[in-house]
Amino acid sequence: MSEGNPILVTGATGLLGSHLVERLVARGDRVCCLARPGARTEFLDARGVEIRWGDLTDAGSCERALAGVSVVYHCAAKVGDWGSWREFQVGCVDATRILAQAAARARVDRFVHISSTSAYGHPPDREGLIDETAPLGRNIWTLDHYTRSKVECERLLWGLAASVDLPLTVIRPSWLYGERDRTTAPRLSREFRRGRVLIVGKGDNPLSAVHAGVVADGAILAANDPGSRGEAYNITNQGPISQRRFMDLFADALGCPRARRHVPFRLAYTGGLMLELRDRALRRRQAPRVTRYGAWLLGRYLDYSTQKARERLGWRPALGYEEGITRAASWFLENEARARQPGSIP
Repeated sequence: MSEGNPILVTGATGLLGSHLVERLVARGDRVCCLARPGARTEFLDARGVEIRWGDLTDAGSCERALAGVSVVYHCAAKVGDWGSWREFQVGCVDATRILAQAAARARVDRFVHISSTSAYGHPPDREGLIDETAPLGRNIWTLDHYTRSKVECERLLWGLAASVDLPLTVIRPSWLYGERDRTTAPRLSREFRRGRVLIVGKGDNPLSAVHAGVVADGAILAANDPGSRGEAYNITNQGPISQRRFMDLFADALGCPRARRHVPFRLAYTGGLMLELRDRALRRRQAPRVTRYGAWLLGRYLDYSTQKARERLGWRPALGYEEGITRAASWFLENEARARQPGSIP
């Protein structure tokens, strides 16, 4: 890597991007980020991150953001499993293509793309550990725009790696949580407090969830490894954990009663489908409380191999689930309390 050159992080105001920034700054790297005008950048400002204002869907913004950059960590994407295909097309696929093409022209040393295990699609249950040799895009559901966007982003990037020599490395995390998470912890807190959390199936299935800091560690190791150009890595867990154990740890950390009721997987999945169809017909902007993807994320009986990252990168989760979940819940509860104070900024 080019010593002293800045490192660009997209999505730096989000969950994973903020953890990457935190680690990069701590080790003495110069870090810049591409942020839209009006974005909340207090966390980045406090760490001396250079803000390069612009938009990922604008080629000129990307070129300016890449000036002098040696490494790109592309974390920005439309978050969540709800929205129109147009939103995912623009926020994920188009943004990734425009940034990657600009990065190839700028001849960066490495382009690290944060993908997802959703890029594998929805493989059947119980087929063993899914490793990086598995095909992309299996069994994509109708109207599953989130999964489709993850698959299309990877396919276009691998195409650019072959056609314009983009120095690509792909990281595939699973369900992310951690400090500065504004999706998982708030939703779980709300549902636990209302007594509406249900265990999907028996609850003994392996859950693929991982602290954002653990993924950031793996991404940095891969970016710094010359042999990881052209490689993909699953970074999906902090050790084995079941759905029930994960949910119990979160309930305890949030100070809420544990979930006791169960719902069969097929019922949760079918209910999610019906709610999705209803809310799409009504053109609702907010996701329904239950979706097919959410039911599958919790209740599936499949798991992903992290052996490649462990053997080739020497990656090891620096946090166990107990500590990671406690950190995530504590940050959420403290942030929630601050937001309730008079004069606070929400």
